[in-house]
Amino acid sequence: MKMKTLELKGSLRTDLGKKATKALRRAELVPCELYGGGENVHFAIEEKHLNKLLFTPEVYIIKFDIEGKVFTSVMRDAQFHATTDKPLHVDFYQVFEDKAFEVELPIRIEGFAKGIQSGGKLAIITRKLKVKALMADLPENLLVEVSDLGLGKSIQIGQLSYENLELLNSKHAVVVQVKLTRAARAAANSGDAVEGDETEAVAAE
Repeated sequence: MKMKTLELKGSLRTDLGKKATKALRRAELVPCELYGGGENVHFAIEEKHLNKLLFTPEVYIIKFDIEGKVFTSVMRDAQFHATTDKPLHVDFYQVFEDKAFEVELPIRIEGFAKGIQSGGKLAIITRKLKVKALMADLPENLLVEVSDLGLGKSIQIGQLSYENLELLNSKHAVVVQVKLTRAARAAANSGDAVEGDETEAVAAE
C-alpha cells in the first residue's frame, strides 16, 4: 500500500517572538516551521489536529493548507514538553513529486520465525528504516519476511531490497534477530524442553 496522506490546515505566524509563541501554546496552537522549498514558512496548527501525526508509529505525507496555499511535506522533528509531553514545536520538510527525498518508514514483520519454534525470542532491533525515493514510490511500511530466520540468526539491512527505494542505513545494521533464551540454551544442552517459566524474556528494543 502507498504511504497515507494527512491533510491539515494552518495559519501563518507573523510574530516569532517568545511572547507570541507562549500565547500560541496557551491557545492550544503548536508553532511549526516548513523548510526545504526556498523561503521557510512559519505557521501554527491546532494541537488536537496534530495528535494523529505525532502519536502514531505510522508515517504520513502531509498536505498543508496554510491560508489558501498548499504545501506537501513530511515531518522531520518534534519537540515535546519534558513533563507533560505536549508538543512545543514541529519541523516539516517540503517535498515535491518529481524530486526524491529522505524519509523514515516503519517495518512490518511477516511470518513466524523457525527459530521461535526452537525456543528463541524474536527481537525487533530497528523499527524504522531511512529510505530515499520519489513520493509515488513510497509504501506505507517496509515488509520484512522472517519465516526462515533460525535460532541465533539475524537480518541485516544489507539483506533487504525494495523496488524503487534506496536504503540509507548502514548495511550491517541489524533489523531483527532471533535471540537465544535460557530455555533454548537448556534444550540445546540437554535435548529436553524446558518449562516456559524458566524462559528469559528478551525485550525488543
